[in-house]
Amino acid sequence: MRLQISTRLAIFAILELTKRENRQLSVADISEKYKVSSHHLAKVMHVMGRAGLVRSVRGAGGGYRFVGNARRTTLLDVVQLFEDLSPVEQGTGAVDATPEGQTLRAVLGEIDDIARATLGSITIATMRKLLDLRDPSGGRRSNASARSRSHRPL
Repeated sequence: MRLQISTRLAIFAILELTKRENRQLSVADISEKYKVSSHHLAKVMHVMGRAGLVRSVRGAGGGYRFVGNARRTTLLDVVQLFEDLSPVEQGTGAVDATPEGQTLRAVLGEIDDIARATLGSITIATMRKLLDLRDPSGGRRSNASARSRSHRPL
């Protein structure tokens, strides 16, 4: 499954905000980490704000906070804000009316259903745990750790 950059940014931003749940993060902070346009990320944050997932905090030290429930908010909740996950429409061409076309559409529909079910079963809290398992240092690598990894054969 391919996700639009807006969708990916939304997921990354929420993961950053839940990583540092005791403070706000600015659009600049998040966009700098992921090397993306702060203007694009600001639009994404606005959409998530309207959906009630994040809240903007104004003033000095302001930024965004995740205000959803990480144990109940799923990847599907975020993805649906930016992606059209509606079922594949029935084609109007002669090829689509054939048994092969109908069978292919049914298979693709099942794949879409599985993708929606999977996205709906993974919460932000689960993603956070998976991230922490991959990188227990929280993204901070010691110089010794970075050196030892750079000298390992591929």
